[in-house]
Amino acid sequence: MINARAHMFSPALNVLTFQHMDQIFATRTVEAGNNVWVLPEKPASLDDGYTLDGETVSLAAYLEATSTNALVVVKDGAIVHESYRNGSDANTRFMTFSVAKSYVSTLIGLALDDGFIKSLDDKVTDYLPEMAGSGYDGPTIRNLLHMRSGVEWQEIYQFGSDTQLTQVHDNSLVAYKYRWCDYAANDSVASQNKPGEVFNYATLDTSVLGCVLERAVGKTGAEYMSEKLWKPAGMENDAYWVMDGPEDVGREFFGAGLNATARDHARFGLMFLNKGQANGKQIVPVDWVDEATIPDEGFEPTAEGEPFGYQYQWWTIPGSDAYSAIGLFHQFIYVDPENNLVIVKASHTPDPVGHDEENLELFRQITEKLSK
Repeated sequence: MINARAHMFSPALNVLTFQHMDQIFATRTVEAGNNVWVLPEKPASLDDGYTLDGETVSLAAYLEATSTNALVVVKDGAIVHESYRNGSDANTRFMTFSVAKSYVSTLIGLALDDGFIKSLDDKVTDYLPEMAGSGYDGPTIRNLLHMRSGVEWQEIYQFGSDTQLTQVHDNSLVAYKYRWCDYAANDSVASQNKPGEVFNYATLDTSVLGCVLERAVGKTGAEYMSEKLWKPAGMENDAYWVMDGPEDVGREFFGAGLNATARDHARFGLMFLNKGQANGKQIVPVDWVDEATIPDEGFEPTAEGEPFGYQYQWWTIPGSDAYSAIGLFHQFIYVDPENNLVIVKASHTPDPVGHDEENLELFRQITEKLSK
């Protein structure tokens, strides 16, 4: 099983591993309820006339070229298109990697609204005293939400190498030798940048946010997520978290371990599009939706020349009010308030990063077709 986990990213296998993570990892279930948020279906013709690399192609060809497992498009609150490929279907729970970060942010917002977290300006050590003396001794919850913790971290996706991210990945997720938050408490150090100063994308920050959440609410992340988000919002299928250790010692891999159906991801995006409303109820406070997705002044883009901004674990799109949860190997929950549109895409690309522009161009062309 260690060997299987070590090879889950292989381009020859990830078309399947990204659909079946529960067969190679310890997992924790996020239970759905009985009151499902039923989305109406109004199929629209999106089949032909896409431009890719200067050629006109069909939607199917575009999806093949971008290594797609699933595509769900929701326009004006209705599902207008669904594609499932490579043996997947509407009940397949896809590993969508850092899309999980936007969920963790939302759970932090719910815990704040519940009073379990007093303020986003509380320090991490107010909830996790074991982080004293580590790189996380000083940053606030807000700093972590912004990916501006000031902790020394290099997010380099070279699996099988000796990079910092790979070392933690291999020892935690693959070999179950220690947990992500163990590394944060025992080995993290502060960089030369003070908390809040410089954007540095760090899965470790989100892992620590998840541990803050657990400690604040006194429950596992999966339990709180089921109680406060998954059941009230009317999600259709159970979701699950990949764990960074066996059940008795592991935690949810908060940084990138959520597995859910494409439709339920679409419901999550639609809830944000609807200012926190889902299944006829206000699930997430309106103020949190705005605070989490509208970039603070100077935060968009993340640096000069970069294509995205970053707010509370959501990527923002300069020049528009659109924003997206984005995961490794090109997973998306894309929310476009101006066009009342949500697009979910689950992929299995050979490369972990580097093709965002092809997917955003697909979303632009879909938007254009639906706006005619």
